[in-house]
Amino acid sequence: MSSVDSYRSKGTLEVGDASYEIYRLAAVPGVERLPYSLKVLAENLLRTEDGANITADHVRALAEWDPQAEPDTEIQFTPARVIMQDFTGVPCIVDLATMREAVAELGGDPSRINPLAPAELVIDHSVQIDVAGRPDAFERNVAFEYERNFERYQFLRWGQTAFDDFKVVPPGTGIVHQVNIEYLARTVMTREVNGVLRAYPDTCVGTDSHTTMVNGLGVLGWGVGGIEAEAAMLGQPVSMLIPRVVGFKLSGSIPAGVTATDVVLTITQQLRQHGVVGKFVEFYGDGVAAVPLANRATIGNMSPEFGSTCAIFPIDDVTLEYLRLTGRADDQVALVEAYAKEQGLWHDPSQEPVYSEYLELDLGSVVPSIAGPKRPQDRIELTDAKKSFATTILDYVPDNEAAPYTAPLSSLDESVDETFPASDPIAAGHDDASGQPSHVAYDNTASRPHKRVPVTLADGTQTEIDHGSVVIASITSCTNTSNPSVMLAAALVAKKAVEKGLAAKPWVKTSMAPGSKVVTDYYEKAQMWPYLEKLGFHLVGYGCATCIGNSGPLPEEVSAAVNEHDLSVVSVLSGNRNFEGRINPDVKMNYLASPPLVIAYALAGTMDFDFANEPLGHAEDGTPVFLADIWPSPEEVQATIDQAIDRGMFTKDYADVFAGDERWQGLPTPVGDTFEWDADSTYVRKPPYFEGMTNEPEPVQDVTGARVLAKLGDSVTTDHISPAGAIKADSPAGRYLAEHGIERRDFNSYGSRRGNHEVMIRGTFANIRLRNQLVPGVEGGFTVDHLTGEQTTIYDAAQSYAAAGIPLVILGGKEYGSGSSRDWAAKGTALLGVKAVITESFERIHRSNLIGMGVLPLQFPAGETAESLGLDGTEVFDIAGVTGLNEGVTPRTLKVTATKGDGSVVEFDAVLRIDTPGEADYYRNGGILQYVLRSLVAS
Repeated sequence: MSSVDSYRSKGTLEVGDASYEIYRLAAVPGVERLPYSLKVLAENLLRTEDGANITADHVRALAEWDPQAEPDTEIQFTPARVIMQDFTGVPCIVDLATMREAVAELGGDPSRINPLAPAELVIDHSVQIDVAGRPDAFERNVAFEYERNFERYQFLRWGQTAFDDFKVVPPGTGIVHQVNIEYLARTVMTREVNGVLRAYPDTCVGTDSHTTMVNGLGVLGWGVGGIEAEAAMLGQPVSMLIPRVVGFKLSGSIPAGVTATDVVLTITQQLRQHGVVGKFVEFYGDGVAAVPLANRATIGNMSPEFGSTCAIFPIDDVTLEYLRLTGRADDQVALVEAYAKEQGLWHDPSQEPVYSEYLELDLGSVVPSIAGPKRPQDRIELTDAKKSFATTILDYVPDNEAAPYTAPLSSLDESVDETFPASDPIAAGHDDASGQPSHVAYDNTASRPHKRVPVTLADGTQTEIDHGSVVIASITSCTNTSNPSVMLAAALVAKKAVEKGLAAKPWVKTSMAPGSKVVTDYYEKAQMWPYLEKLGFHLVGYGCATCIGNSGPLPEEVSAAVNEHDLSVVSVLSGNRNFEGRINPDVKMNYLASPPLVIAYALAGTMDFDFANEPLGHAEDGTPVFLADIWPSPEEVQATIDQAIDRGMFTKDYADVFAGDERWQGLPTPVGDTFEWDADSTYVRKPPYFEGMTNEPEPVQDVTGARVLAKLGDSVTTDHISPAGAIKADSPAGRYLAEHGIERRDFNSYGSRRGNHEVMIRGTFANIRLRNQLVPGVEGGFTVDHLTGEQTTIYDAAQSYAAAGIPLVILGGKEYGSGSSRDWAAKGTALLGVKAVITESFERIHRSNLIGMGVLPLQFPAGETAESLGLDGTEVFDIAGVTGLNEGVTPRTLKVTATKGDGSVVEFDAVLRIDTPGEADYYRNGGILQYVLRSLVAS
């Protein structure tokens, strides 16, 4: 805790009958002009000033912040709390359990490994949609979830008893970020320090990149890798440079027919094009007051998709209204208001802070949109969606299918019809009640490729699927299921569709995975469930589900047709991530859409659809029904919100949030300060990070004789590096599980097995859509073993190199490591033997994760690429200058020499992306956890 107060900022704030100790920002001249987010950082430094790691100079650097300067001043940010989800949380607790043993081996006190600030974990990533479209889907999916994840949940229950200030929200409650904004977030924290009650801004780091959703509540927080979160739990501040802050001015109001999802896709595209990686984004202006809290949360949630560290809204009356609605105590709401106004954190639209860069959006200019087929920033106006798809599909079909021509209509008694017909019954959506196409023709001007395949579904329905068929329509994910305006809009679309006699297409797997039980409550009160269920949108679980890759299997007959005929089929989801290979192994193209548009695409059944000009079907009297006929007005949506949602729903659903149901309470719970590892477990194993560790780190070495394990292109995501979804039977991970007696049906997912490093090493770079340029034309986790010249899996090649004592490098392009804050993308990279990753640019979280695992993040010289330098991945790499770090100096560049097989040499100075002295300390220690462990033992 702070022992120095150079600015004499400590004072008292009286709120009602309560008195709080605070650190007044007004004591520091210059802070009043700062953006909201930097004021929060300034208070953080004032409160944690210790005269050593955090000094008056750090506070002064913030007060004197030059918005136009490039970041070069390191500060230490101490988050008030840590939030986790189970995919990333399980390995966190595994690491902490292992650290307890390692501390003891180094002569320290194991109890020092304990959270020093509140740490809360929400189990939301494990439920899979095995069962959908039927009334018992929720119960069956939960039963499967507990059956699959028994070991993991037992382990988390042990952690809840073994560690202080660590709580677990059990399965079936909601999605971590919605639970965060509805219950866990304090907005202003209170904590007793030396017998005095202290108040300070709520800040957090989370092991999920969409932690930024809480920015909508004025809470400064962002996603970090699990290894950084563990360090933060143990009291290690987050090392960062004072960032540039982008001011994003909002004006106007959202037009009728436009949703919060459309707004956020527009903002995502705009900010990604502007370039905000590593920057803070802050919203201001007259339009802020017109943005409901749920919409603010939706915007904040998408911060990782445009690349910023955070995307924050300041505190105002809208914040207070939401805190009251969601059941926060009156004295807490009063404290938030009083503290924000006292500290200059209250939004005043008449006062414009100074920013580094300025952007603006007139909300009235936003139009309905979707994004895809593989990146969230690739926005498409809904009116252009059909035309865009007709072009995009050409990238997903074989060359012999890609030349358009006109052919006759297909017939169900033909085996496969590969045509480009002038009329397209599937796109037209004119089905009879059985779902069988009625072959009503229309003019398909796009003339995109078709491959119509007849399918007989399990219920006997005969139909066809085609390139572009929507086989998954899922309302899922934290981004939108936090937002009543879009969730009730979807329900109203369903109601009107049913009343008009429309039905979802029979080949579409439909699902509803709300963000919290409150959604179920207001659907019930508004009497919307019968209409959603009539279209197949039954409750399947409370969790990330489809968005994290837990979409579950397609119906067997649909999956068989897709794979046998290599169909390029589509998912449409209300999520935030649509990366290749993420959603479902059978689905090549993924589109993000608002919840009501997910319903619309389930009715259409294909991406090849023009909602403005093509009817979704016909009413009983033969009248065509268009999307506009079933789209609710803003007044209808708001009236439904007003009558369906009340404070009591939140207080009821969160009254005993940590207790869990009888399944959770019935789990046997291991006891003890250290965990008893089960040698036979395939879920939870002791990782090797601290084996042979000494009290003092070995000097770091230059890299010599390294070979390229993979040469990758642009926009390689953490999903490409460490997939979360299904484990293929013939993959190294699948073979490992089979060798350990695990049946294929029990493989579960990579995400669920992150507590077992043996599975995760084998799953690194195992994404089925990975394109390693060392094996052109091949998709998946394959490479060339340069020692033999043979094609093999990336894991097997890495083992071959390790046996020969050869270090490895990865070559990449732009935006390397975008996407989820997945620490296993760095852990797996390190454990494969990779010593350096050389790219054109990194996304923020993955770069820091690599350092946290002792891997060098290097960038090609500005303007250069692997191709421009003539590197093809067959070279032998030497990286010189690393040893300079042993002297306490971080070199700006390192000399890279790549020697080709003919003896010719390519040399360049790679930019070393170790950006702060703290990061240099982590690297010298072999990683952040090793650094923290040694620090704890030494103290």
